[in-house]
Parts: sequence; structure tokens; C-alpha cells
Amino acid sequence: MKNLTLYIDLAFCLIVLPVMVALWPVERWFHHFMVYMVMAGIWLYAAYFINRFIAIPLLFGGKGRKSCGIAVIIISVTVTFQLARVELYNPKPSIHDAGIVRHLPKVEPYKQALWTLFVIVEIFSFAVGLLTQANRQRSRRRQAESDRDKAEIALYKAQIRPHFMFNTLNSLYGLFLTENPKALSSLEKYISMMRYIHISSSQDFVPVSEEAAYIREYAELQSLRLNDMTGLSLDVYIRSDDFHIPPMLLVTFVENCFKHGVSPVEKSRIDIALRVNDGILEFSTSNHVFHSGADGAGMGIDNCRKRLGLLYPDKYELLISNDGATYRVSLRIDLTS
Repeated sequence: MKNLTLYIDLAFCLIVLPVMVALWPVERWFHHFMVYMVMAGIWLYAAYFINRFIAIPLLFGGKGRKSCGIAVIIISVTVTFQLARVELYNPKPSIHDAGIVRHLPKVEPYKQALWTLFVIVEIFSFAVGLLTQANRQRSRRRQAESDRDKAEIALYKAQIRPHFMFNTLNSLYGLFLTENPKALSSLEKYISMMRYIHISSSQDFVPVSEEAAYIREYAELQSLRLNDMTGLSLDVYIRSDDFHIPPMLLVTFVENCFKHGVSPVEKSRIDIALRVNDGILEFSTSNHVFHSGADGAGMGIDNCRKRLGLLYPDKYELLISNDGATYRVSLRIDLTS
């Protein structure tokens, strides 16, 4: 499809135009008027490529360029008119013309052939030129949409990183403020996580195993500030590491569990599961609801929705439910293509 117009050009120049020329008595004309026939043939091919690569692109340009395109077409018609004015011979009067008064000038066969072939060349070159321009504009629109999507994804990633850093630093501050013995190990995990964020920030996709390791470190870091009232379950199964996902895509849902599903005085449980099997990613979280705002309308989850829509249109399913007591997330992504 990429070289379709090239194949059409070759087919017209090597097959269609020679066949159309062969329908006329060119052998007799070439024998008697070789120079004229060579000039006419060169001009027909020249007219085809002038329209294809000069006139049509100019017509699709700005206002000034359109005028230039029209001028090129007028020049092509003028050159053809001048070639058609050349008198190669004076036809003998026919006995069938006796008594007939002609109101229109008689056009000799070679002139008819020139004008007919010129019209065919114009129509064909315009058709191929319009097809080329339509494909080019379609490609530009796709590229513009792709650039827009990449810019939006970069924006969402930039929004997620400060959001995560603020919440994690807030947790670390609480550990150091209470002189928790786990504070130092928490800081080491945080540094390791920041290293991952820095490396993955320049990548569009990372192996699923790396994202899973990041989620595990995040959950362990958050669990350091939990007491015995909160139970944590993290189940990760990745059958193959051949599949990749956008970095920092899943951690927002995990972060939401610890933000809204933890209480220092009431029993609660957080369940996180990540499975990748045969190219299908299944991710789920479940937590109790102790704080308002766990309805999925937060900035982080809203950004995840937008990233999923841009990266996996028609290839993902995200279900979020909140019955007031339990908040659940279920995400399924087809990573096979």
C-alpha cells in the first residue's frame, strides 16, 4: 500500500499509455514524421509527471501555491495546443466532401490523437495525484494524532510522579517523626524506587516483571507504617517476561489502597493480585473504605483511565466498584499485540 502510487505510475507509463498510442496509426506517422512523433511522445510523458509532482501538490498548497498550480495546468494546455497547430501535411479533398459546408474546422487524425492522449494523461495523472495527496494527508493526520497521544501520555506520567512522591514522602515523614526503627529501611526502599522512576521515565514501556517488582517494593514500603490491624496480601504470577506495559500504570491503584483502606484502630485488609498469562494481564485490588475520596475520581486514577484509553483502545477492561465498605478494582489488558 505504501508504494501503490509508484506501481500505478509504472503501469500507466509502461502499459496504459503505450496501448492507447498503439490504437492510432502511429507506425505510418512515425515513418513520415519521426521528429514530431518523438516530441509528442516526450511531451505526453512530461505532462503526466508535471501534473503528478508539480501541479497537484501546488493545488493542495496555500492560496498562492494554488494559483501556481493552475498556471502550470494552463501552460500544459498551451504547449499541447501549439503542438496541435503544427501542419504536417495538407489533406486532399475527398469526393465525399462535395457540397458540404463545414462550420467547424476539420481536425486531422494526428491532432485528434494528440488531444485524446493528452486528455487521458491529464485525467489519469490527476486521479493518481489526488490519491497520493489523500494518502499523504491521512498519514499526516495519523502522525498528528500519534504525537498528540504521546504528548498527553507524557503529561499524565509527569502528573503521576509528583503525586506518588508527595504521598510517599508524607509516609516517610511520619516514620521519622515517631522515630520508628523502620524509618531507615523505608528510606532505602524509597531511594530504590526513585531510581526505578528515573530510569523508566524515559521509556514508553517496561517489562511486566520490573513493574511488578516496583509494586512489591511500594507495598513493602507502605506496610512498614502499618500495625497489626491491617492485613496485606500480594499475589504476583508472571508466566513470561516477554510482555511490556507502560511504567507507573498500576501503582496508582495500589497507592489508592493504602491511602483509603488503612485504619489504625479498625481491622482491614488489602488484597493485590497481578497475573500475566498468555499475553493477558489481569490486575485486581480490594480494600476497605475508611476515608472519603476513594470513588475513583481522583487525579491519579483519572490519569490511569486516560492512559489506558490512549495506549490500549478496545483492548482493556477496567471495572471499579465501591459499595461504601469495600473498594474493588479489576483491570484486564490484552498485551498480545
